[in-house]
Amino acid sequence: MKLWNIINDDAVSGLKKLEDSSIQLTITSPPYYNLRNYACGESEIGKESSINEYINKLQDVFEILFKKTKSDGLLFLNLGDSYINGELAGIPWRVALSLKELGWILRSDIIWHKPNAMPSSVKNRPTVDHEYIFMFAKSKQYKYNQDSIREPHVTFSELSKMRGGRSHFGKREGTPEKGKNEGNKNLHDGRWDQAFHPQGRNKRTVWSISLGKFRGTHFAVFPEKLVEVCVKAGSDSNDLICDPFSGSATTGVVAIRLNRRFIGIELSENYCQLAEDRLKSEVPNLASRSLHT
Repeated sequence: MKLWNIINDDAVSGLKKLEDSSIQLTITSPPYYNLRNYACGESEIGKESSINEYINKLQDVFEILFKKTKSDGLLFLNLGDSYINGELAGIPWRVALSLKELGWILRSDIIWHKPNAMPSSVKNRPTVDHEYIFMFAKSKQYKYNQDSIREPHVTFSELSKMRGGRSHFGKREGTPEKGKNEGNKNLHDGRWDQAFHPQGRNKRTVWSISLGKFRGTHFAVFPEKLVEVCVKAGSDSNDLICDPFSGSATTGVVAIRLNRRFIGIELSENYCQLAEDRLKSEVPNLASRSLHT
């Protein structure tokens, strides 16, 4: 079975070529509104004359993706906002709400904090160092591997904000916030070990991940560490991962490294070639690998 396939087409036409209910997980970052010109003609998304037209085009993409996604599949959608005539447009949330109208279930809004965000010369508002990632499900019963993306516990670390710090551990009546945890018998009996998952705490909704770099592009790319969290959370080995705005195939590189399959759709012929070259060079021993159903 082929590990990956890059389709040189626009997102709508490319998705129509796929089988219904074949995609387990989609991780994608569409072109932002009025930000860059990729010189790909009229099919290019992001150059529309109005925000509503931009949202409508994205709706067309994700309506088809809904049909191509398995019943227990997920979509992680990354979008940044734009300033129009000096006013923040609110595009990420406007797109997210439009996807709910198509049947997608919005399960989480995630803040991607970028520690290495570009500095800004603005003087009348804060510098933007975050973007949104929306987690959508096709149905209420979906694949989500909670344990695979757990975070280290903070409570008994040097980062703890708890009064008394580690001195509470294992002590009867040692709960620092008796009102909050008054009904938790384990904590008040000093059984803190039963209140904290041994693999770590549940993943939070603020992800601090630096921007990625790739020598074949002239701008920052989707960071591999961010994609890795999404792949581990929403898929298992051999599952099909999709990115309908594939670009340099960062999603594909991470998916294949984690023993998944990948299908990318990209309008730019140059980026399709870049993606193919990157997949061949960055993922070790691809020529000898195969996946079995």
